[in-house]
Amino acid sequence: MTKKYFGFITVRTSSSRLPNKCLLPFGEGNVLEHIISRAKYYQIEPIVTTSSEKNDDIIEDISSKAGVECFRGSLRNKLQRWLNCADTYNIDYFHTIDADDPFFDGNLMKKSLDLLVNGNFDLVKPSASSSSGGASVGYSLTRDIIEKACSGLDKNQDTEMFWIFIESLKKNKITTLPDTNLIHKRQRLTLDYQEDYWLLSFIQRVCGNMCSRSQIDQLFTQNPDLYQINWFRNSEWSLNQKKIIKNENLFRNENLFRN
Repeated sequence: MTKKYFGFITVRTSSSRLPNKCLLPFGEGNVLEHIISRAKYYQIEPIVTTSSEKNDDIIEDISSKAGVECFRGSLRNKLQRWLNCADTYNIDYFHTIDADDPFFDGNLMKKSLDLLVNGNFDLVKPSASSSSGGASVGYSLTRDIIEKACSGLDKNQDTEMFWIFIESLKKNKITTLPDTNLIHKRQRLTLDYQEDYWLLSFIQRVCGNMCSRSQIDQLFTQNPDLYQINWFRNSEWSLNQKKIIKNENLFRNENLFRN
């Protein structure tokens, strides 16, 4: 029996820094269509998870035309959305595919899921290079750890930095996917700003939608100044991440105090 790898594509249209970025043109379609196609290319079964808000109706339409399932749930509580999605489709574990990361490495995602299952982990975090802008891989999670993390949370709680809620649990088993064959440390391949879109679109035009990460590495080797298009945005992105994490930690600590 062939092993199934599930990928939850997490996407909304309500982005602030780059509005409707999932709908931006990318190759012959848009960013979301590309993400769905790339998941299929790597034999990862995609399920699009978005909000129930009216402005995300277009995401369901795109998913339907692409022939993939679309689950709609909480706008802010991403953990609850994932839990409800997993229960709807009877899925025990999955990998997160961020629609911000158009050149994710499907082979690494499957490696992460294998590590989750074979190591009996609750959560496998992305490699250090991926988390710092490389955007090659997401998170692998079990359905059960999400249920524990959701316990006691308000249905409208913002869980954008969801791993904080999982790491705060008393009993969990977490590891990080190790980096291998890292060539270029300064690659920002996630989509948050206009400069990111310029770089990613250039990669798409030169290398194609389904190019491998080694092909992208070769492009950066041949064009050593390419990273400068958007690398400076990493500082702003990192500060924003720290601000969100601080706010969510404050909420978590207040909630623990009340309990």
